[in-house]
Amino acid sequence: MTATDQSREMLAIAAAAAEGKGGEDLVALDVSGPLPLVDIFLIVTGRSERNVAAIADEVEDQLNAAGHKRLRREGRSEARWVLLDFGDLVVHVFHEEERMYYGLERLWKDCPVVPIETAAHAGS
Repeated sequence: MTATDQSREMLAIAAAAAEGKGGEDLVALDVSGPLPLVDIFLIVTGRSERNVAAIADEVEDQLNAAGHKRLRREGRSEARWVLLDFGDLVVHVFHEEERMYYGLERLWKDCPVVPIETAAHAGS
């Protein structure tokens, strides 16, 4: 399987929102093969707990505004690793230390990288 058009649209919205709040080192992985209920993981780095929280809040706000409902949110109170589950898209917003420690890119290295195209949503 490969990521659907809807999950790619969600990715563009989430990536633009993350970049708008200073998110760095964005990587999207197509995890639809090993995870039949999820298409894409978006991994984002924030430079502080406050930045991680702001990125997660903006991603959630923008996806909600586009009609996508969050199914689950984890880690918002600590803001070291916030997970936002939107079904087809799961967004991981990491503090830089946690991102290096957990190494999701290493764990999912066999999954293809999805190009991130945010130009259409840059003004959002």
